[in-house]
Order: sequence, then C-alpha cells, then structure tokens
Amino acid sequence: MLTKRFFKTKNEAEITFEFSHPEAKKVELVAEFNDWQPISMRFNKKEKRFKLKHRLPTDRKYHFRYLIDGNLWDNDNCADGYAANGFGSENSIVDTQKLA
Repeated sequence: MLTKRFFKTKNEAEITFEFSHPEAKKVELVAEFNDWQPISMRFNKKEKRFKLKHRLPTDRKYHFRYLIDGNLWDNDNCADGYAANGFGSENSIVDTQKLA
C-alpha cells in the first residue's frame, strides 16, 4: 500500500510504503530511486505490516519492488501502475505527480 503526503513549499512527496506478508521475517524496498539497493523496512507489530517512509521529487514515476527474506520478489497490490522489467516479471510504479 502506498500513502502520499505532498508539501506546499517543497517539490517533494513523502511516500509511505507498506507491505504485509504472513511468513516474512524481513522485507526490503528495492527501487530505482536508490539505484536498486535494498532498504530494510520496519515491522509494525500493531498493524502487522512492514513500513518505510521515503521522500521523493514530485512529478516523476519510480519503479520499485519488495524483497521478502532475501529471496522472494513481490509487487505492491495498490501501486499506481505496473511495468514489465527485464526479468520476465513486472515492477510496481509510484507516481509522485501532484493532483489538483
């Protein structure tokens, strides 16, 4: 799940990435905005989901995926879109365009 917060005085958006997987011990966000280097997500015990907040420039689209326990890839089922990647699957897309 993606939650977006836009700032009036900055050309950036705070994106909250949230992901739930019943058996996952570790989930990492892997995205083009950080050169596809995994970023560990924190587990929220109360909500039983992994979360990560990250600020991104507005008016762009970014590809990303979730890496579960270092070996299983998954997409965000609430992403803004999906695009084929070079590995025979799809990437999730987050769009940071401000809507009027």
